Order: sequence, then structure tokens, then C-alpha cells
Amino acid sequence: MSARILVVDDVPANVKLLEARLSAEYFDVMTASNGTEALALASRAECDIILLDVMMPDMDGFEVCRRLKTDPATHHIPVVMVTALDSPSDRNRGLEAGADDFLTKPVSDVVLIARVRSLTRLKMMTDELRMRAITSLEIGMQAPERSAIADAGKGGRILLVDDRQSSYERLATILAAEHTIDVEPNPTEALFHAAEGNYDLLIVSLDLNNFDGLRLCSQARSLERTRHVPILAIAEAENATRLLRGLEIGVNDYLLRPIDKTELLARARTQIRRRRYTDHLRDNVQNSIEMAITDALTGLHNRRYMESHLATLAEQASSRGKPLALMILDIDYFKSINDNYGHDAGDDVLREFAVRVRKSIRGIDLACRYGGEEFVIVMPETDLHVAGMVAERLRRSIAGEPFAVHKGTKRIEVTISIGLTTLEQKGEAVADVLKRADTALYRAKHDGRNRVVSQAA
Repeated sequence: MSARILVVDDVPANVKLLEARLSAEYFDVMTASNGTEALALASRAECDIILLDVMMPDMDGFEVCRRLKTDPATHHIPVVMVTALDSPSDRNRGLEAGADDFLTKPVSDVVLIARVRSLTRLKMMTDELRMRAITSLEIGMQAPERSAIADAGKGGRILLVDDRQSSYERLATILAAEHTIDVEPNPTEALFHAAEGNYDLLIVSLDLNNFDGLRLCSQARSLERTRHVPILAIAEAENATRLLRGLEIGVNDYLLRPIDKTELLARARTQIRRRRYTDHLRDNVQNSIEMAITDALTGLHNRRYMESHLATLAEQASSRGKPLALMILDIDYFKSINDNYGHDAGDDVLREFAVRVRKSIRGIDLACRYGGEEFVIVMPETDLHVAGMVAERLRRSIAGEPFAVHKGTKRIEVTISIGLTTLEQKGEAVADVLKRADTALYRAKHDGRNRVVSQAA
């Protein structure tokens, strides 16, 4: 795993030292000697992680970090402050500015590389989600960057796993000022609790009695329902080696005892903000996929999805020797509904029509809006006789009750014509099946509408 690291420091010797350490681990290293140069490089998306010095002449590291984290183009880039400042107030100031970590000089090679590798994994995952979500902007969805920048990281749901009462009572009291806290003192129950609780953050003590806290972290990363929940580990200072191991297996951040109240809250907020941002990205990806295959007005699948999925259903039916029924439905005189009542009324009819279609078919059946007022229903493992009964039931459902339009102020009569056929011949082209159903539909309309016409292969 490699990444491009931007080292920002105004002292050439410090830059050379970090560059040598990182290059030895096969990271691609870039350098900047001041904040202005660093902001310019980051804005061009030329780095994956930024190692940022605090004490610089033109613009200190706190201000550089703050600008990076408030810019939609750069806020997702992990920032690690590397500085000689070691007081809790300086560390908390860096975390409040949005830094992902705060390492005090001199930084050991092991700690530095472990942190960079951990953040590289995080950045790569986020980049993949961001790339997949790009299309969501093209179809009108709101980009998550603005809300992520405005998010204070408060109001999260946190599960604290700690079996020392004095410890978890103090931590829970601190965290409760900004979040909803559940405490699980029994580590053997913690994974089940985490999987069921829909948490934004897991805080795990690595000093559990008779239980390996790292094993719990590893299990959380292996379980689908907790895989993406950030983990903040807490350990004694002498357990630094185990913490580094934790970063390798997926722990997102850590704290050493004694725990500073402000730092705990700051690190929790950082992890919760990141969780919400990545969740938003995933939601955008899922929504863009759904919008690509769904008709926005009726909520049924669209023609694009039908054409691709129908071929799969037909192939499965042929290979298994099972029947496959297909019907094309057309709302009778739909143009006159639009002409006489307006297009809003036509939309009301289409939406209600889709509701009645769903009620009349099985979960395994495929219902699609084919175009305009035409719809297609595909029924796997259904012969012509059974499909005819379904079609007739649907026809009666449409004709038997008037459709409410204009917010229920008017009700109009609606009927449909249905053309029905089945896939009977092994390997028959889907286009031929659709054409046969369309021919049956034409006959239904020609013979007076409001009827079902079947046409066997």
C-alpha cells in the first residue's frame, strides 16, 4: 500500500528526515516549506496525507489545518500535525482545528509509519466512495462536503466497552455532555451489543480483564454490521506496542491514560464526523444506483432495468425448463385524461396505478414502467393460464374503483388493456417475446379495450 505524502515544514532538516523515513517505506513524498504552498498543493489533489508542522512563519499549522478542513476540495485529506509542542492545550487545539492526529517530536519511526498506513487505508476507502458518488451530483443530489464541514460531530451514539467501573463511569460522564452513551462492561457481550445498536463510534479499552481488547476490535472489523463503525482504543502508556498493532487491524484512533477530557471529546467528534461523511457518501452511491434503475414518478423499475433483467430471467427460465409469463399493460385513453384533467391528474393516475400493480403481483415478479402509460410485468415460473388469471385480477382492480386526482377532489374512471404471452421455446429471443405481447396488446385495444388478450408462442 503506497500513498503520496505531503510534508510541510519550514526547517529543511526536518523535511529531509521525514522524507527519508517515508521514502524507505516506499511512500511517494512531496514537500512544502510554508502553509501557502501546502494549501496550493492540496487544492490540486496532489496528496493523500499531510504531515504538518505547527510552528511556521507565514501561517501556523493550526490555521493551515483549519483552512484545509473548511475547504470542500480538501476537507477529506487526513492531516497529522507533527510538532515539538506537547502540552494538552496544543494537542487539543490541533484536534479542534480538524487534525486527524497530533504526533509530538521526536516521533518514532514505528509510530509514524503505523499512523500513516492507517490513514492511507482510510483515505483510499473514502476516495473510492467519492469517485462512485460523483454521478450523484450529475443527477441533482446534494454533495455531502458542505454538510460534513458544518457538522460539529456532536449528538452521536457511542458504545463504551470497559470493565473497570471507575474508568467507564468517568468516561461516560465526560462523553454524555455531547453524545448518547451506552456502557458495556461485559466484553463477551460487546460485539452483539455493537451489532444491534447502530452506533457512530466504538470506544474499546485494551486493558480488559481476562479478555483481549484487540480481539474484540478485530471481530468488529470482520462483522458486516460493524465493519464501518470507527473504533477509538484506550490503553495505558506502556501498551504502545499493542496500540500500533491495533492500527494495523483497523483501529481508527487511540488515547493513552490518563485521559484528558478535552482530547477525548475532540477525538470522538473527529471520528463521528468522518463516520457521518462516509455514510453520506455510501447513501449517495446507493441512491444514484436506485435512481438509475427506478422510474421517479411511479417507483417501479424503469425500461433500462427491465431490458437488462428480463434477459437474465429468460435465460434462467430456459436453463431450468420453467415457464416465464410477460404482459404489457396500457392505460386506455390516457391522453384524454391529460387533456381533460391536466398532466397533474395524469401523474396521479400513474402513481396510483403503480400502487395497484404492486398489490396484484408477487414479490418475485418484475414490474416496470415501459414508457408513457405502458407497463411491463414479468412473472417467473408462471404459465399462460395462471398469468391470465393474474392479468384479469389486475384489470378488475383498475376498473373496479375510480382513481382520485387533484388531491382527492375528483375521481375518474380508468381502464387498461393487457397483452399477455409466455416464453415457451428454449433460447427464444427476449425481443420476440416482447413483440408477441405487444401484438396481443394491439388486439386488446382493437377489440374494444378494457380486456386481456393472450397469445401463445
